[in-house]
Amino acid sequence: MGSELLTLDCLVHVFSYLEAPDLLRAARVNQAWNEAAGTTSLWRRMCLDRWTFCNISNLTPGMQTWKQYYLHRSKLEHEMASGRPSADYICRSMRGHKGKIVGLAYLSDNEHVFGAGKLRSVVCTASTDGTIRAWQVQEGTQIWSSPSQEVPFVKVITVPQYKLAISTDAFGTIKVWHGETGEELAAFSTSSSSSSLVTYSVNNKPFLTVATAGGAIYTLEVPNLNQVSCIAAFQNSSIDLLLCSPDKQWLVAGSTENANTFPKMFYTDCLINPVDEPPVSSSMPVNNCAVVCWLPKAPARIAVMHQDRMAVQRNITVFDLAVKKSKYKTEVLAQQIASFTLPQSTWPTTILMEGHGTETILLGCGSNLKLYSIFGTQLEAFQHHNNTITSIWVDSFHVVTSSLDLSLRVYTWKKVNKISSLISRYYLLGGTHRWSRVMNSLHSQGVHSYSRTRVGLPTNPATLPNAAGTHLYTRSHLTTFRLLLLLLGLFLFFFFKNM
Repeated sequence: MGSELLTLDCLVHVFSYLEAPDLLRAARVNQAWNEAAGTTSLWRRMCLDRWTFCNISNLTPGMQTWKQYYLHRSKLEHEMASGRPSADYICRSMRGHKGKIVGLAYLSDNEHVFGAGKLRSVVCTASTDGTIRAWQVQEGTQIWSSPSQEVPFVKVITVPQYKLAISTDAFGTIKVWHGETGEELAAFSTSSSSSSLVTYSVNNKPFLTVATAGGAIYTLEVPNLNQVSCIAAFQNSSIDLLLCSPDKQWLVAGSTENANTFPKMFYTDCLINPVDEPPVSSSMPVNNCAVVCWLPKAPARIAVMHQDRMAVQRNITVFDLAVKKSKYKTEVLAQQIASFTLPQSTWPTTILMEGHGTETILLGCGSNLKLYSIFGTQLEAFQHHNNTITSIWVDSFHVVTSSLDLSLRVYTWKKVNKISSLISRYYLLGGTHRWSRVMNSLHSQGVHSYSRTRVGLPTNPATLPNAAGTHLYTRSHLTTFRLLLLLLGLFLFFFFKNM
């Protein structure tokens, strides 16, 4: 009887304190509660609180509501998290290359249309046998292969939204390939072996930046590879660190080979719109860098691992990049927001580093996976691999590590007291020891695809438990009790107000 005194706005306000399982329960009480529990603003808030990016257009027609988006995406996440290695995943071997595979990247877009049926994931590989090949992941079959060339390839990256693959070989020749046919679209020679490639789009126009072993940085239009600019960033230092910021406004270039080299920050607008003056840039106040990574939920926050002069201590310093414009000049600023020294211990020569959110750093150290806050607090440590971790994939939903022990370990994120932590879900084992030397690259289609092919392929998704029901209905009844207390409080408020 008390709930009948509450207006729709009051019910929506009360329901804003609930989570999805309790909203679904409340919707079954009566028509008024059903209407309130289905309010768009409630489900939109839950979607945006839970996921970094939500593309509601990625639902089949007739299902484009925030509620449907939340339920479908939650179901797929649950299936990803609860997949059984022996029953729901299989390992596909893609055979065809005659040389070592030196690069792998997804050609298919990472946007999945929920409820649209089977996925078709396509990856592109580069090999020392002088070919670029595209593969259908679910079947493990080759789609196309480029003509073989004498010069071995050393790297391949992709631009999925434009269906393009971009390669570089040992002589520094850049080539663009049509992702669906394998046709060579353009070529450009840097006259120096290329160390790093990165693509980005500005105002829906794609660009490619190439860093060479000679210290030069080329910026090219895509797909025709017309040169936009070329700068001499470093003298006689190979550039093997090249990253573009999440907001696409910054490029950071550096060298791990020269301890006296300071990483440089470039404003991308100055690279793609060159003038007679040198591009706006600045050096970071750290050198002897080992590895760098972005903190993806911040527009331009970067973590740099570097050593002291004696190469004894390893430090991680975090900067926020910004540009300061005045009437007469533009300055690039690197504001230090945190710095800490890693504990004294025996660290391997090569350490992998990835960022999560705005304040979490993941380190792959030998067979260990460690989580740190940017202020130096060690949050967690895992030692699930029996051999060296060779690659780490991180997105807003999960973390996948690969190792020389021929396994993939899958973790999912959770938040405890607003602090990010990981849950170890399962591992996937595949291959033979003949493959172990090439398990050094790990790629995913991203959190929006939910394709199990990123770590395997489901043999029969229907064999999984009712994901939506399990995920949404096996929660504590404490929240329902809180709902009743809120309703009772509102009832008493209106009762005494009207007396």
